[in-house]
Amino acid sequence: MTGLVKAKQYDWKDSNLALFGSDTEKQVKKESAESEPAWKGIGQKPGVQIWRIVKFKVASWPKEDYGKFYNGDSYIVLNTYKEESSDELLYDVHFWIGKYSTQDEYGTAAYKTVELDTFLDDKPIQHREVQGFESDLFKSYFDTITILDGGAESGFNKVTPEKYEARLFHFCGTKKLVEVRQVPRAASRLDSGDVFILDLGLTIYQWNGRGSNKDERMKAMQYLIALKDERRGRAKSEVLEEEGLSKSHEFYHALTEEDVPDEAENMKPKDLTVELFRLSDASGKMTFNVEKTGSVATSDLDSKDVFIVDTKRAVYVWIGLDTSEAERKNAMSYAHKYLQNTDHPLLSVTCLAEGKHDKQIRIALSA
Repeated sequence: MTGLVKAKQYDWKDSNLALFGSDTEKQVKKESAESEPAWKGIGQKPGVQIWRIVKFKVASWPKEDYGKFYNGDSYIVLNTYKEESSDELLYDVHFWIGKYSTQDEYGTAAYKTVELDTFLDDKPIQHREVQGFESDLFKSYFDTITILDGGAESGFNKVTPEKYEARLFHFCGTKKLVEVRQVPRAASRLDSGDVFILDLGLTIYQWNGRGSNKDERMKAMQYLIALKDERRGRAKSEVLEEEGLSKSHEFYHALTEEDVPDEAENMKPKDLTVELFRLSDASGKMTFNVEKTGSVATSDLDSKDVFIVDTKRAVYVWIGLDTSEAERKNAMSYAHKYLQNTDHPLLSVTCLAEGKHDKQIRIALSA
């Protein structure tokens, strides 16, 4: 019998997404955007809409699963909203990349995000989101974000409870947002400051760490109830308190998997200095150079060029009003390639256009 092979995590040092938006990428045209069935009727009223990339196509994601993401997939998320005292519809469009998503999937998600931006007359703010490093804006759309292993086809609604594969879920956060992640079913993953649910199919345990907060406990209890409802009353459950729980309990005996370290945990910047880069073709060829380090203000930006700001918490691509077509087309590509060569390639990336998103860039630079 051959063992299961763990899917390869995304390799940010060798990604075809570097071609996204460049001159080698097929030009996205309004006609092609209008022919995409997924975009019909979207963005007409405030709210969030989500799609998953399936074999190069855009598939609607069920509303009951909003906030759930599989780490083997890529998604597009559109938020439509109005600002106070205005009836104008505004948009944020995000493509979210699971850590085991294939290059084809997240390349398609990136391409389709540009297409969606074109469909909505270039009004949206574009964002790249990476699993585990999502922007605060992205997180704000959901009461809970749940990260599940595999692709959407690995969901368990098609099999009987007796055939469920045991899963361990980690609940961590506050009232503002509790994140739920499926983690290896290993004892080393338990953290006294958080809550865990062990789903064995017909038996479900909620393990409350001695230092866990009420929000984590409440969110875990809601999750547990939802799991039991899915099983139509066939599953039993038990809430366990870490304090005083015997190590001989079945809960601990079921934690038999080998822990697998998350490669992304080591991809955090060591130097937190803010850096500003200028992308320009004024010399006749495309150049990308450091413009400034340390504090950056809007007065440092020039309408004739593209600027990339790395705050070490997020990356912002600012496109001046008078930039050339080549500069605009290559803006996101250069931001992506720049991050590939850093020690923090997984940061979220937001693209802001001068004149349309001036408020957002001021907020980003003052944070």
